[in-house]
Amino acid sequence: MTAKLSLCGDDCAECPRYKAKTDGELSRLAELWLRVGWRDRLMTPDEMRCDGCSPEKPCGYGLNECAKTHSVNGCNSCGRFPCDKTEEILRRSREYENICLERCTKEEYGALKKAFFNKEANLKSGK
Repeated sequence: MTAKLSLCGDDCAECPRYKAKTDGELSRLAELWLRVGWRDRLMTPDEMRCDGCSPEKPCGYGLNECAKTHSVNGCNSCGRFPCDKTEEILRRSREYENICLERCTKEEYGALKKAFFNKEANLKSGK
């Protein structure tokens, strides 16, 4: 599958939310997101649906505004990369990876790793 990278290096094309097609799949993902601490309540399938990151959507890391300010399409194309903001994102990603290793099945972790835990490699490779 071709990578569809977000500003922070997540691969939307591998994201379980992006790939989910049914309400059942989205409901199971909502339970997973709650279990690993990415949400503080159980979300509805409609709230879990995602078409991928874009400049028009809110970014949990605040990168859309940063990208606009620096006139770039991604963190890896910014002359200030790596910066404090990206270093913090990578630190948080490593923390969540450890949480997921503890709380996820092998299959769940594998899917999340492809989507979210290759940020640094994705950003450095300029995929």
